[in-house]
Amino acid sequence: MFEIAIIGSGPAGASAALFSAKAGKKTLLIDNDKSMTKRAWIENYYGIGEISGPDMVELGKKQAEHFGAKLLHEKTTNITKGENGFNIETDQGNYEAKQVILATGALFDLAEHIGVKTKEATEPRIKTIVDVDIKGKTSVEGIWAAGTIAGVSVHAIITAGDGAKVAINVISELNGERYVDHDVLKTT
Repeated sequence: MFEIAIIGSGPAGASAALFSAKAGKKTLLIDNDKSMTKRAWIENYYGIGEISGPDMVELGKKQAEHFGAKLLHEKTTNITKGENGFNIETDQGNYEAKQVILATGALFDLAEHIGVKTKEATEPRIKTIVDVDIKGKTSVEGIWAAGTIAGVSVHAIITAGDGAKVAINVISELNGERYVDHDVLKTT
């Protein structure tokens, strides 16, 4: 069983997976290859001069895998409550996770299908979002949402930050205390 499963591997999802895997949580990242970022050219991401959206998405997935996240290229079709968490059904298999983070960008059909409360969006060209609290919790206990689907701006740097924030909140809940991830400059 995975501790955290993230549905969607754009900036929000890959960032959430990077933080959760780096924290030592058994992490599953499910990529359906539908990230809006794959159509972007990015020149406004702090610390990066410029990068293509496809390159950014691939880099994010590689970073998450580097820390131990398991990456699957599958489409999530259903999520149901199980004995110890959630059963995640994809077009290629079934998986179990204690907690789930939805990071599906503008795609809200899965959220509605599994009974997560949604609401009208305010971001241009985004129709519907998941109703979340400040930590990223949805109306279904154990299911969280991050990034555009959670109502934050579609800008990659903002969705990546939101994915990190939600992952930190999930990790904190699993640990029973506030989790902080601070790397320290290595000296030679």
